[in-house]
Amino acid sequence: MVAVEICLEDIESAIAAQQGGANRIELCDNLTVGGTTPSIGMINQVRKQLEIELQVIIRPRGGDFCYSDTEFSVMKEDIEATKSAGADGIVTGLLNPDGTVDTPRTDILVQAADPIPVTFHRAFDHTKDPFTSLELLVDIGVSRILSSGKAPSAIEGLSLLRQLQETAQNRISIMAGGGVSHENVQLIINRAQIQEIHAGSSCTQQHYKETCIQSSDIIIDHKNTNNGY
Repeated sequence: MVAVEICLEDIESAIAAQQGGANRIELCDNLTVGGTTPSIGMINQVRKQLEIELQVIIRPRGGDFCYSDTEFSVMKEDIEATKSAGADGIVTGLLNPDGTVDTPRTDILVQAADPIPVTFHRAFDHTKDPFTSLELLVDIGVSRILSSGKAPSAIEGLSLLRQLQETAQNRISIMAGGGVSHENVQLIINRAQIQEIHAGSSCTQQHYKETCIQSSDIIIDHKNTNNGY
């Protein structure tokens, strides 16, 4: 069974995703810049509403994935607060200026998150060598990699996603994300041979009754009625 994760930034979307059959959500703020750490108040309120898994992004700002010492300290404190709020997992990613994984700091964050798992987000798609990066993340103890196959979308990155899945050999999960829709999700699953899909929510707070997760609920419905996944 393929797991469906929905990325969202408000309570209404979270409730709708759960009702629609999502396996878990990734809670963010500021999705227009790729997602930043949500407030502790938002995490607490979403946690109260959900029975499914709650993953929380730890990212102090938009932009690149090279963080100052102060930003890194914020990330560590945010992980502790997020764990205390009952999150089931952490989503984060740190790189060096040369495009390699910042292994010492990533290791520190994985240890800070313990015992809950860590997903390395699409900062992975900005690494120079995805296979070396995969091995480093396995060694550190990261549980999951979110990737579009270093392409603008997962459908365009299918070849690399398949190679990453074959290389991972169940040591780390590869989750496909980026432009996933009901029109291409089955192809992505079949070609890449993956077991986890990451999709966005189209919910807007002002009109959520009419528009909430119009794209992702179709993916969830397809999952629930299609034996392929």
